[in-house]
Amino acid sequence: MIYHGNRIKLKEGITPEQFEEALAILHEQGRTIPAVKSYFVGREYGGAFDWNAFFVLDDLAGYWEYLIHPAHTRSERFALPLMEKFESYDITDDPDPEFGARIAELQRRHYETDPELVRLVAALPSHTGSSALTDLGR
Repeated sequence: MIYHGNRIKLKEGITPEQFEEALAILHEQGRTIPAVKSYFVGREYGGAFDWNAFFVLDDLAGYWEYLIHPAHTRSERFALPLMEKFESYDITDDPDPEFGARIAELQRRHYETDPELVRLVAALPSHTGSSALTDLGR
């Protein structure tokens, strides 16, 4: 199992309509991407972020399906420009010591297939974690 987490801090000045649409898009990912077994979107308290979204995936094949699904792409296009700070991370019970490298490879492939996504991510004021740009820019 993979628990793919996203921590989000929104920019100042986001309209209520933009905020509501961003939340709706996160929920859409959980409901419509077949690889997502369960998901959770909720407010963060006591941390440096505003919102968290977790998507539970069976394996790396499901992770890849999640990354390239149109609902995920739509979420990236809409939400990244609204973020001040973004952190992604992955938790797994897979004992493979190369698991982190495999996640990094899927993220790298995702960026290689989508130059617009690279531009959006590079424009973020702060981006850390498993989906952070490494050898593709920044």
